[in-house]
Amino acid sequence: MSSAAIVVDESVKDPHAELWFAEPPGFTALPLDALLAKPETSDADKLCVAAAPLLEAAPSEIARQQFVALLASGQQMLAALCESGTVHCSIGLHRDDVGGQTSGGAQPLLSLFTISWRDTNVAPRAVTAARAVTAVEGHTHIAFQELPCGPAVLSETARQPAAGSGLPQRPLLQIHAHLPHPDCKRLAVLTLSTTATARREEYRAILRQVVETVRFENPLGADS
Repeated sequence: MSSAAIVVDESVKDPHAELWFAEPPGFTALPLDALLAKPETSDADKLCVAAAPLLEAAPSEIARQQFVALLASGQQMLAALCESGTVHCSIGLHRDDVGGQTSGGAQPLLSLFTISWRDTNVAPRAVTAARAVTAVEGHTHIAFQELPCGPAVLSETARQPAAGSGLPQRPLLQIHAHLPHPDCKRLAVLTLSTTATARREEYRAILRQVVETVRFENPLGADS
């Protein structure tokens, strides 16, 4: 899990953006608008075009049906995230090269990075950040920080998928950053989730790298 130069995406010029941030290498943003497009829209057509080669490459009709079922399941999970305030979602794929492992023996590590908005009561930003972790049980490794974008609280939670959920029964580590907006009415929550709990320190470092880049005003200027 190594770092490299950060590339500026075209989305930095989005006039409707409410938060700017940068992701380190290894993350691929999911096109939520396209994946959750309503039928008979241009985004839905684009999704069909993108999926067509995969369906055509399937070795059998059963494999095609399995792919469609997996896609539908993924769409349902993404829709649930969006309904709860998620506005960005990325899949992280890194090589487990910690501890002197050789490239041939290194295993891929998967993670999920999300940004969600939560409405809050009007209060000083530091108070809002603290309430985000003290009002809910289960948060550990709580740390208050002053970031370039303002006060923040970092924390961690550990979860176990419910029996019968269909998910692998492996502990899920979630590392959170709670960043109150300057309007004092809402909170941005950045969360990095992974089942690679042995790499806790590395994932902490990744999230810290991301939150250091967060800005609530366009860092390149209003005319960029």
